[in-house]
Amino acid sequence: MNRTIPGAPSRSTAANPHPLDLIPLFRRWPPSRLRNLVYTVIWSSMLGTVLAVGQMVVAPSRQPLGDVMVKMLLIANIIGLLVHGASLAGNRLLGGAPRRLQGLPRVLYYALLVGGCVVGGISLGVALLSGASPWAYLSNSRAAGQSLVIAAAFALLMYAVRRAGDQRIERETREARQNEQIAATAQLLAEARLRALQAQIEPHFLYNTLANVVSLIGTQPAKAQHMLERFIDYLRASLAASRQERATLGAEADLIAAYLDVLAVRMGARLRYRIDVPDTLRALPIAPMLLQPLVENAIAHGLEPKVEGGEVVLSAREQDGRLRLEVSDTGVGLQAAPVRPPKQGGGVGLSNLRDRLRSLYSGEAQVQLLENQPCGMTVRLLLPLNASLTSNLNTAP
Repeated sequence: MNRTIPGAPSRSTAANPHPLDLIPLFRRWPPSRLRNLVYTVIWSSMLGTVLAVGQMVVAPSRQPLGDVMVKMLLIANIIGLLVHGASLAGNRLLGGAPRRLQGLPRVLYYALLVGGCVVGGISLGVALLSGASPWAYLSNSRAAGQSLVIAAAFALLMYAVRRAGDQRIERETREARQNEQIAATAQLLAEARLRALQAQIEPHFLYNTLANVVSLIGTQPAKAQHMLERFIDYLRASLAASRQERATLGAEADLIAAYLDVLAVRMGARLRYRIDVPDTLRALPIAPMLLQPLVENAIAHGLEPKVEGGEVVLSAREQDGRLRLEVSDTGVGLQAAPVRPPKQGGGVGLSNLRDRLRSLYSGEAQVQLLENQPCGMTVRLLLPLNASLTSNLNTAP
């Protein structure tokens, strides 16, 4: 399947670049038939001006510069419009075959096309200026010879311009592909760091949970059964999320609910939690395992060090065209927990999270650390509500 490479020239530009596309200023406007026609007039006028000045310098005549300028501008624009029209007609009549030509066939095709248009343009321009027939000009062997020389010069000029345009497009396409590979590598690196972090956390959680189940089987079998059932739900959701490139906010909320249910059995009254995700937002796509590291961080560094524990709240809201996700806790807070990440920096988990968001959302997402009053902290994610996540994930290798 073909897909557009961000930063690469458009297909229409790459197939038929205009000479003015060599100048960065003129690449600001996207290609279109009207734009290319206007560019042809500008390009032809530039050539006509250069030729008029060159003629006055090399072969001065008694004619005023203005008369020579009008003559050259007229002939140059006739030639330019003939080349423009002949190129469009040739591509249409031949089913786009000229655009696919390479090497010598491409050189010969455009040499004949440009050469014929130059000879025809000169004869038509002279006829309009003199009132004579175009054939009368071409029947003059000296004039015809001069026209062929000019045609050859124009053909070489157009070949050089087109070749330079092709090289520019190849270079920009190559750079765009390299940038895409760099971005994809950065995304894979962020995902790998996240997986490595999860690999460090999940075995600890797994062993503690199984140990708690074993200890509860004899004394509180109903509680052990509930803990095991929720643990199975968590494992099932976690395995499904690890195999997917994207998930929904609702699925991530359910995964976190199962995780907190398991922890609530172990921590008892020391852990209270609330998940506030409106039904209208549950179908929104987000990256899998985006929120769980934040919840784990709130438990491990916020509530666990606090004797009486506290509450964890996961909330989601739409704010100013963005999705605002917050994980808040009433734990020991930033000041009382030196192991927690500082405001301006961030721990390993938050650093990986920032890298992951940067690669997924092209720098449009934000991570904010807020200190709660009277205690605890909030980690806020601001994600764009658009298709950037989907497009980035779909273009990943």
